[in-house]
This record gives sequence, structure tokens and C-alpha cells, in this order.
Amino acid sequence: MSQVKPRVLVTGASGYIALHIIRLLLKEGYHVRGTVRKINNETKVKPVKEIYPNSRYPLELVEADLCADDGWIKAVQDCEFVIHAASPFPNTSPKQITDLMVPAVEGTKRVLKACAETGTVKRVILTSSMSAVHGENSVESGKIYDERDWSNLDSSDLDAYARSKTVAEMVAWKFVEDLPAENKFELTVINPGLVIGPVLSSNIGTSINLIVRLMNKSSPLVPRLNFFISDVRDVALAHVRAMTIPEAAGQRHIVGSGNLWMKDIAYTLWKEFSSQGYWIFTSLAPYFVLWAVSFVDKSVSLILPRIGNEYKFNNERMKNVLGITPKCMEESILETAHSLIEYGVIPKLEKYKPKKPQNE
Repeated sequence: MSQVKPRVLVTGASGYIALHIIRLLLKEGYHVRGTVRKINNETKVKPVKEIYPNSRYPLELVEADLCADDGWIKAVQDCEFVIHAASPFPNTSPKQITDLMVPAVEGTKRVLKACAETGTVKRVILTSSMSAVHGENSVESGKIYDERDWSNLDSSDLDAYARSKTVAEMVAWKFVEDLPAENKFELTVINPGLVIGPVLSSNIGTSINLIVRLMNKSSPLVPRLNFFISDVRDVALAHVRAMTIPEAAGQRHIVGSGNLWMKDIAYTLWKEFSSQGYWIFTSLAPYFVLWAVSFVDKSVSLILPRIGNEYKFNNERMKNVLGITPKCMEESILETAHSLIEYGVIPKLEKYKPKKPQNE
């Protein structure tokens, strides 16, 4: 008889990254329980229920909200591992920083407290961000950031999202450090960059909006922005590997393939889709144009301080500890776009030629 695998809780089950994590866990034969904010929200819940219909064990769903105490003990009960993937990711500046801080920081505390109280959890895997490694707009010339680096909370150069991710991760490490011996569990952290790759539902993550804007012609000019690219399948695999690899305990793990300029992303899309009827702009946007647009489009105001800066990160722990070879960035870009077309987020034109994602 094959060994019975333990139960894993994945928070924010309907999220872009969480869906990939859940599908991978189900494929590997784990008992999986996911949390959703509203169990009767069919739009969000249906894709989760259908994510891997041939699973060995049925997927469990429970209701739990990061902004409320109710439901978390029930969610964590009998779970050996907890993957805390739920967290807000805005595409505009929040009206108040508490709009991000409360679910990110207080939500993390709620999950960790429930883990300590139930006593069954051996390890928690926290989805953090490269923004907690270096989230400032400024960059040190030639610097390659690694897991020893932290965003500076005293800096005015830190936006609300980076601040919330940094504080949430710091709070998690401190919480586990301060636990009494009888309540101890291990913590490991995954720090991805800009996460792209095939979507598994029409409820897309905020990071995917970059590809959407390029494909639907809402970006007539391309900002001179640089991104550290992470394929969502690598990110999901990192979470699953980090559950059981002994060397992953007590460590952070930067997960990503490398850096690309937005112009390179646009050109990759143009090469693939221009012959299929899609028009992708590839001309660079002058800074003064972006500055003017920022007064009417608040999402543009978020990127202005980052124009022209290249933020590089070391992914050696991903490769050497988690044993993950990062996916080709160009393929990640194209598979993102193809999946968006298949799920109806981007219109399917008459000349469109479908392409199945690799390593599904």
C-alpha cells in the first residue's frame, strides 16, 4: 500500500498562485484543504473545485477571512503543513495603508496563531515577495540582492505594498521565534518577483495585468520598466518542495528566472501574436508622457519612481536547495497570453492559433 500523504492547508485558495499550488498538491496525492472568503461565491469557488477533478482525495473548502478570527482554527485543524498564500496585491495605491496592512499583517498573525493552537502543524510556508527583500524604488548600482537583504521600513522610498509584505514577513519570523517549545513549528518563506505564467481561471492575479495591458492595446507606449520574472509554476513548485526539504526550514527563498525590460516583454508578444491579428505596441514611453498620464491614471503614478531602474536578485537557493530549474522567461510570457485568450480575458480573434502550455 502506498503511504498516505498528510493534509495541507492552502489559504486564499481562489488566488492565481494558490490555484497552481493546489493543483500540484492534488496531483502529488496530498489531502488538500483551501480557504475562501465566501464559500457561496460561485465565481471564485468553482475554478477551485474543478482544478484537478482526478485527485486521490476530494478537495476540502472552508470559509475564513484574513480580517476576522472566525474559521481559522477549523481551517488549520489536523493539517501537517500550512501554505499561507493569501495576501492583497493592488494595482493602484490604496486609499489607506491599513487596506493592505490589516489583511497582510493581521491576517498572517491569525493563521500562525491558529497553527500554534492546534498543535498539528509541522511547517508553515509563507508566500512573501521580492518586495520584502528590496522593495525600495532606488537601487544600488551593480547590486544583486539575496535572502539576507531586507527592505528598509524607515525609507520613504517604500510603497504600501512593499511595506505590507515586509512587515508581514518580519512579523511571521518574530512570531515563530517567540513561540514556546511546546507550540513550535517550522517556518519557510518563498519570495517571488513579478509572477506570470498560464492562468487557471478568468479571475486573474494583479501581476498578470501587465500582459493584459500589452495585449489589449491599453498601453500605447511601453514604460522603461525592468522586472524580475517568476513563472507561477516555479513558484507553486517552490512552495510544495519547501514543505518537506529539511534545508528549507528557517530560510527564505527567492524564486525567479531573471530580469526583462517591459519592451522585451512587448516584443516577445509582438513576434508571436502580430500575425494572429493582435496589435502590441513596442515603442518606449518618454518620461514626461508617463508623468502627465499619472494625473489621470493612478496605476502609472506607482511606477514613475522605478523608471529606468534594474533590480537584480540571486536565485541560487531556488536552484540548489529546492532543486528547481527556472523556466524560460519568453515561454512564460507567451503561455500567459495564450491562457488569457483561452479563458476569455483577451478576445479570441479569427487568426488566433492555440498553444498548449508546457509542463501542465
